[in-house]
Amino acid sequence: MIRKASLGQFLSRNPFPNSLTDGLFYREKMRAIHRVAPVTIEGPGRILEIGGGRSGLASILYPKADIVTLDLDPELGKHQPDWARSTFVCGDACDLPFPDDSFDVATLFDVLEHIEDDRSAAQEALRVVRPGGYVLVSTPHADWHYPYFRIMKPYCPHESELMQEWGHVRRGYRDPELAALFDSAPERRATFINPVTALFHDIAFSRLGRRRRNLLYALAAPITAVGYALHQRSTRGTETAFSWRK
Repeated sequence: MIRKASLGQFLSRNPFPNSLTDGLFYREKMRAIHRVAPVTIEGPGRILEIGGGRSGLASILYPKADIVTLDLDPELGKHQPDWARSTFVCGDACDLPFPDDSFDVATLFDVLEHIEDDRSAAQEALRVVRPGGYVLVSTPHADWHYPYFRIMKPYCPHESELMQEWGHVRRGYRDPELAALFDSAPERRATFINPVTALFHDIAFSRLGRRRRNLLYALAAPITAVGYALHQRSTRGTETAFSWRK
C-alpha cells in the first residue's frame, strides 16, 4: 500500500517559477487532483501516467509509487524529471501496450481534450487498471472560454491560437459526456479556476510584459486570494478533476 503526498508537499512541487502568480492556475489544478485522488492505493503501487510528457505529476502525487509514463513523442523520454521514479514508454493512449488489469491507477491529466478518439483512450485506461483501481482525469469544461474577462481581450492572444499551440481537438467536456466515455459517473469530482481566480490565468497567458503583469497581479491579489481560499469541490470552475473507480 502507498500513500498520497500531503497537500502541502504536493503543492510545493508546482513546476512554475512564480507559482502564486503565473502558476496559480496550475496550483489550483494540483489541489483539485489532490482532492479526487485516493489517500491510499492498495496493491504494489503501479501507476500509468498517460500523456504525462515531462511533468512527473504522478510521481509528486504518490512519491513511493512505481510510475510508467507513456507519451506519443519519443523525444520526451530524454527529458524526464531526474527525481521521478518513472519508466518512459513511447505509445498510443488509444492502444496501450500493457495487459489488462496491470496498474493500480491510470491518469489522464489534461490529455483527453487532445485525442480525437477519446472513447478509445478512456476505455483503454479502464482496461489496464485492475478491479478496484482508479482512473484520474483533469480536463477543461466544454463551456470554458479564454480570456474569461472581456477587458483582457486586447491583451491576450486569440483563443484559437492557444488551442492550436496546446493541440486541443476539442474545447472540453460536460459531465454527462465524460460519464459516457467511461460508462459510469465518476466517484469524485473537484473543479478549479473559478470566475475570480480566472483573472490570474488570463494574465499569465496574456501578451503583457512582466512589469504590467506584476502590477495587475498585485492589484488583483486580495480578491484572488479570497477566491482561491473559498473554492470548494463544487464551486463553479472552468476545469474539473475526476476519479473513476473500476
